[in-house]
Amino acid sequence: MIRTLCILAAGVMMTSACANQKEQHSQKKPNILFVFADDLTFTALGNLEPNSLHTPHLNQLMAEGTSFQKAYNMGSWTGAVCAASRAMMISGRSVWETQAFKENWKKGEDIDKTWPKLMEKAGYETYMTGKWHVDIHPDKIFNHTAHIRGGMPGDKWQHGHMVQKFDSLAKAGQTDYSSLMPVGYNRPLSPEDHSWSPTDTTMGGFWEGGTHWSEVLREDAIGFLDHASQIDKPFFMYLAFNAVHDPRQSPGKYIDLYEVDEINLPESFMPVYPYKDAIGNGPALRDEALAPFPRTEYAIRTHLQEYYALLSHMDAQIGEILNKLEAIGERENTYIIFTADHGLAMGKHGLLGKQNMYEHSLAAPFIIAGPGIPEGQRMDKNIYLQDAMATSLEIAGVERPEYLYFHSILDLAKGKQEKVMDRVYGAYVSYQRMIKQDAFKLMVYPDAKQVLLYDLENDPNELTNLADRPEYKGKVKELFTALQEEQARLGDQLTLIPMDYEL
Repeated sequence: MIRTLCILAAGVMMTSACANQKEQHSQKKPNILFVFADDLTFTALGNLEPNSLHTPHLNQLMAEGTSFQKAYNMGSWTGAVCAASRAMMISGRSVWETQAFKENWKKGEDIDKTWPKLMEKAGYETYMTGKWHVDIHPDKIFNHTAHIRGGMPGDKWQHGHMVQKFDSLAKAGQTDYSSLMPVGYNRPLSPEDHSWSPTDTTMGGFWEGGTHWSEVLREDAIGFLDHASQIDKPFFMYLAFNAVHDPRQSPGKYIDLYEVDEINLPESFMPVYPYKDAIGNGPALRDEALAPFPRTEYAIRTHLQEYYALLSHMDAQIGEILNKLEAIGERENTYIIFTADHGLAMGKHGLLGKQNMYEHSLAAPFIIAGPGIPEGQRMDKNIYLQDAMATSLEIAGVERPEYLYFHSILDLAKGKQEKVMDRVYGAYVSYQRMIKQDAFKLMVYPDAKQVLLYDLENDPNELTNLADRPEYKGKVKELFTALQEEQARLGDQLTLIPMDYEL
């Protein structure tokens, strides 16, 4: 009888605890878990790559929420495109406004207008770990930080004055840069090239410190979730993986998921991009120096193997973080947003990096899951990846700041809004400009005196330039005018076409 009463009493206590937990969730604002990848092209998820990729946890997240096929980055004022993208994410301002505004951070000004500070003001406990690369130290704007990483894993990957040396050789008319390449660049030259291995922990990079950086981030996140389970406040977590940025290193079992000989090349593969030097994508650009010029099929397949493996390894870490979120009972009261700072070429159009205006490099995947978000919905709507900030502010009940350029996509995801913007603008320093409107995209290369026009609906891989066809002359002029309008609106001072060039 006593045992029965004890069991009944325990059951009542458990029921009461569950009821109290549900009541606390109903009273507490929803948590926000923001997961930021690095260099992840939009084709990496949703079966858009020409290869089958092992990402079970991100696939499950897509099934639980709404995914946007593409989320665009506006571009960059520097070759470190991630720095511009991340500064826009933290400031909420457009690309050229952020370039000017970030100087305030260096002087200690306008810190209260950053994303985490706005969340803190709304009652959130804020946390950050991983890649930062923004001109303000995260300790100044987050309540908690751990393992702050730089722009890329370094150590033996530091390329020193490689760019300056490349430039001097190029001006002298030389094109052989092989003697200047640090280990890990200009590779593989052939199947017999074993100068570097993604599983070699002595090479530093992601292995520096003894534990893979993606695994360190996982442990950091799980540790904070333990802390979060003990507090009454909602939390905002900014988890920024360095993956899948080079050096693309991961444990051997992830490399073994992908056989080099079985990897399909992208449809837009080419050995050399004809305008690479005029658009700032020549061998002096660090990203482009990773593989040999001209590109070979074997080299690109090898780089893709390492890219896919690092993605699968990151996916496994994300899975463990989400499992912990479930274990502490906060999954149902948490919005999860996953995206990346931009895409990456990885052999498409003969390019490797992100310093170009093609879809594969401008656009990243974007997933949102949480209370009231439709499950399993996939959308092909134009959004900027920095809309993640605006979306989280709406979730948190923050009044929209007047300086915020980007938009919440909550109503878009819920079917209450048709679109958040008519045009997508893109820029890379003074070398390139882009405008996307409806199904057409115009790219402008001022130094090369070239314009390129693509019909993205009928040519999603951007293989056929329509700009020189007489029947598309009107479309070129229409989009060029639209681009100039966006330049004026965004404060872009670049003159696109020399006056003696006829559109």
